[in-house]
Amino acid sequence: MLWSLIIGLIAGWLAGKISRGNSFGLVGNLIVGVVGAYVGGFLFSLIGLNAYGTIGSIIVSTIGAIVFLWVLSLFTGSKRVV
Repeated sequence: MLWSLIIGLIAGWLAGKISRGNSFGLVGNLIVGVVGAYVGGFLFSLIGLNAYGTIGSIIVSTIGAIVFLWVLSLFTGSKRVV
């Protein structure tokens, strides 16, 4: 459980850096990273890919978080994401 939260924090921070240029704060990074882990896991399973290990989990979570932020920007009208 704790390891998942740490991976979520890292993925949320990376997604914030990639898509906005700064992070969302501790709680924001955690939320974006955890949601991104679910989104990334779902998307990767759709195309038949699996990620193993810590680095693989961070990559999948970060990609999922970027997709989550992109979809969120479609609804909020933000022009700053990716």
